Formats: sequence, C-alpha cells, structure tokens
Amino acid sequence: QVQLEESGGGLVQAGGSLSLSCAASRRTFTYYEIGWFRQVPGKEREFVAAISRTGSNTFYADSVKGRTIIFKDSAKNTVYLQMNSLKPEDTAVYYCAANWVGSGDRSSAYATPSAYDYWGQGTQVTVSS
Repeated sequence: QVQLEESGGGLVQAGGSLSLSCAASRRTFTYYEIGWFRQVPGKEREFVAAISRTGSNTFYADSVKGRTIIFKDSAKNTVYLQMNSLKPEDTAVYYCAANWVGSGDRSSAYATPSAYDYWGQGTQVTVSS
C-alpha cells in the first residue's frame, strides 16, 4: 500500500515562497516517480512538476518553470516542491502522486494525472495579491 502525505501549504503574499513536502514510504521511493499537480474548483487537475525515480530527471510546467524546484531527500523518503515568486494564479490545492516505473527511471506520461497510481490528500496553497 502506497501512502503519500503532503504538507507545507498555507497563505502567502504574492512574491513570497512556500515549500511543500510529500512524505512516502521507502518502497515508494524505490519504484515510483513522483509528480506534483494542482487543482482549482471547476478546473481539471494540472501538472506542476515531476521527479524521476532516481532523481536524475526533473520536469516542470511552463507556468512554474524558473521559479519552482522539485527535489527529493531519499534518506527522509520525501519529495519537496520549492515554489518562489508566487503569484495569485498559483492558488490551488496541491497534490503529490506516485507513478510506478519499476526498475526504470521515469515514464513518458509524467505530466498526465491518469498515469499516476496513488495520490495524497492535497494541501491548500493560497497566494494573496
């Protein structure tokens, strides 16, 4: 059973920073790539960033590229999403998700929500103008 737990959301002013965490089991880190997605009411879940199983590859949506970093701490079984220069349009519920890749490093569908097998409960990020 894969369990993911997000934390770190909150209220921040535009231009500020937040660091979200996604804690997972050791097995998750061994066999899964991890993605971050976000969703606002009435809209589809949107890809934000992903990191491959080994951490050697990272991917970003154009909307966050250059101001967001995804990285993992294998010793803590945690993936982090560091978001800087936040904008009001970044306001959303942020979810981390795990996609099984086995002995591979990443999948070609890292940006596709339906490719992911497990999801966390989400954490709210609100950016005030």
